[in-house]
Amino acid sequence: MPKILTQKQVDQYNRDGFIAVKGVFTPDEVKELQNVTDEFVEKSREVASHTEVFDVDLKAGHSAETPKLRRIKDPHKHHAAYNRAMRNEKLLDIIEDLIGPDIRHHHTKLNNKAPGGGAQVEWHTDWGFYPATNDDILEIGVAIDPMTIENGALMVVPGSHKGPAYDHHEDGVFVGAVQMSDVDMDAAQSILLEEGDVSIHHVRALHGSAPNMSQNSRRLLLMGYAAADAFPIGGFGDWNVWQSNMLRGEGSNVPRFNGAPVRVAEPRPENKGSIFEIQEELSMTHFEEAKPT
Repeated sequence: MPKILTQKQVDQYNRDGFIAVKGVFTPDEVKELQNVTDEFVEKSREVASHTEVFDVDLKAGHSAETPKLRRIKDPHKHHAAYNRAMRNEKLLDIIEDLIGPDIRHHHTKLNNKAPGGGAQVEWHTDWGFYPATNDDILEIGVAIDPMTIENGALMVVPGSHKGPAYDHHEDGVFVGAVQMSDVDMDAAQSILLEEGDVSIHHVRALHGSAPNMSQNSRRLLLMGYAAADAFPIGGFGDWNVWQSNMLRGEGSNVPRFNGAPVRVAEPRPENKGSIFEIQEELSMTHFEEAKPT
């Protein structure tokens, strides 16, 4: 039996490729994440372009006077609050219910959509960026702010995690987004969350999010987790570092293959880092009609 989730929630995740779980993080934990994130926004005033820590929205006019921080890169490396969130025991229990007891840290990032038009994320699958030997890989989104239709909540196409290895290329170059003809917008569902709730989506699920058209902040801490035997197609790097990323259970040196379809995310555009930078290579945004209010 599942530790935290109900069997109905596990079945929903397996069927649809995503679920929302209420109240995973306490009000005190959320408040700490809010305060720490505010501190990073203030620090971003000191940078004029992208750094190893900050992805800033240059097109939106990022400056010391009006910081436009889109992403904190690897936040767990830069503050203990984010590291604790990544290792949250209740969260790991939930993940164990979905991918088993041997859990590896994959990545963290914090997406920050500023009020009045904060950047959208074009439709894509995480699998398009980092395919592996099996697809027991998922993404957790911790709602630091409420996730609403107006501020660009995550949208997912139910059942799309059972689809093909969607092509994320344009003119032969990886642009980190699928063709809109691949997205059934009529079926897409928004994951609406309150502070402290989490979204969970499968690595192969088609998802995206519109710009923040509200006057409220929209901060989402994203954390990826993988089964220990899901080995990246592109290589895992240093073995000791790879093993140190285990958060629960036992590591493995035997990759497990489950026949999930794969398309490699190459070639990539030059000098592009985050998904926001890569998706700027798209000839047309999926949210062309959205205008700031």
